[in-house]
Amino acid sequence: MLYRYGTDSNGNLIKKAVVYTKSEHFISNKKIDPDALQIVNRLKDAGFTAYIVGGAVRDLLVGNVPKDFDIVTDATPSKIKRIFRNSRIIGRRFRLVHVVFGSKIFEVSTFRSNVEGSVGNDFGTIEQDVMRRDFTMNALYYDPNQEQIIDYVGGVRDIKKHVLRPVIPLDKIFVEDPVRMLRAIKYSATTDARMTFHLRHKIKQSASLLNQISPSRITEELLKIINNPHASTIICEAIDTDLFMYIQPSVSAMLYERKNIEESFMNNLKKLDELNKTNPQARLGKKLYYLIYDFITTLTDWEKETLGKYSSSELYAKTWTECRSFILPMNPQRRELEYAVKSVMNKLGVAIRIQPKKQ
Repeated sequence: MLYRYGTDSNGNLIKKAVVYTKSEHFISNKKIDPDALQIVNRLKDAGFTAYIVGGAVRDLLVGNVPKDFDIVTDATPSKIKRIFRNSRIIGRRFRLVHVVFGSKIFEVSTFRSNVEGSVGNDFGTIEQDVMRRDFTMNALYYDPNQEQIIDYVGGVRDIKKHVLRPVIPLDKIFVEDPVRMLRAIKYSATTDARMTFHLRHKIKQSASLLNQISPSRITEELLKIINNPHASTIICEAIDTDLFMYIQPSVSAMLYERKNIEESFMNNLKKLDELNKTNPQARLGKKLYYLIYDFITTLTDWEKETLGKYSSSELYAKTWTECRSFILPMNPQRRELEYAVKSVMNKLGVAIRIQPKKQ
């Protein structure tokens, strides 16, 4: 085990970070996207420092395959843009760079300062950048050339102990960005990491802060949950920590008012998990089906409706409108919700033609 040293405010030599070598972390560069490796190498060839950072390092450590490879560097966005022709600077305030390789997009950010907390946009050092990261398991930096993990906050230890521990102080972490509460329950479920008592208590105490978040961000986070093979566990955690009532208020109300439906709802979420495991690329409409199925069953007596006064198209229009309100503030693409509603109605005996997804 190696160490990185620095000096304190009095000029005394102190250990700043633990450095884990390949014989200790067992990460293979073969598991890293070659284009991500190319970005790191080109930044280093240009004289800059560069690391793979965050969730990708966490996933590699626990044996999962990362979906994304984010990169952090001391190069500013304008300098990154000069190095990569296949890139664009995004963001007005928090500027970073997207480097594009075909259909793949890699996010390359510059070390940020924590002088203004975890949401400021001033450039800084790696020592400052790490203190802006949400949880220790996401605050690890991997150098693929040296094959070393740089750990300033005990993230490797926490992953091994299955503990979810915040980097940012509890009195600031959720005030500065309430979405971190949703990430906390997701990380806890997907990495089998135990939330500390104080962290769980703070989430329950702060749940109402999600009212400040825009519907587009809520939709983004909910879609990540619905596409996750641990969706049922994440939603159970969201219910237990009082977050679910703020991200899916109508679903929460249904579960509270109709206790007899809770078991069916949870069983449908487990079916969603199975779909995400066996067919992760399945269209969103197939996954929304499991979220709205029980709600649709409560709308009417479907056996009578098949013989009732409304045509199938009229019944569908009414049902779609109800479901659209039911899943607010989530706002998925219309054709995906249409697919889910029609699929449920067909299951309940109402013949509705389903348009195939356009390729």
